[in-house]
Amino acid sequence: MGKILLPLLAVLGGMAVSIQSAVNSRLGKTVGTIEASFVSFVIGTIALAILMPILGKGNVLLTFGVPKWQLAGGLLGAFYVFILVTLVPQLGVTATMVAVMAGQILLSAVIDHFGWFGSRQVSFGLDRSIGTILLMAAIYMFFRNS
Repeated sequence: MGKILLPLLAVLGGMAVSIQSAVNSRLGKTVGTIEASFVSFVIGTIALAILMPILGKGNVLLTFGVPKWQLAGGLLGAFYVFILVTLVPQLGVTATMVAVMAGQILLSAVIDHFGWFGSRQVSFGLDRSIGTILLMAAIYMFFRNS
C-alpha cells in the first residue's frame, strides 16, 4: 500500500504546489510580491494553527530546544514562495516549476549521497546519474524556445 500511496501523495503535493504558484502569482500582481508571499504564509500559519491541536502528535514547545539551524525551514520556505511569486509571471508555471524541481532534485541527490542534515544516506549511482542527465535535457527542452 505504501509503495503506491506515498508516491501518489507526493504527486498530489506537487500538484498543490503548481496551483499555489499560479494562485500566489496572481495575488502578487494584485497586492505585490513580498505582500503576496506574506499573505500566503499568514493563511498557511492560520490553517496549521487550527490543525495542530486536532492532528498534531508532537510538542511545539520543544522548538525552543532544537539547534537553531533546524529553524531555517521557515526562511527557506518564505524564499521559495517569494521566488515562485516573482518568476511565474515572467516564465509561466511550467518553466518555473521545472527549474525549481531541477534545483530540488540536484541538491536532494547531494544531500542524500552525503547524508546531510541527518537524512538517510543514498549513494549517487548510475541510475541517479542518468536521471540527472535526463533532468538537464528536460530543462533545456523547456527553456530553449523561451
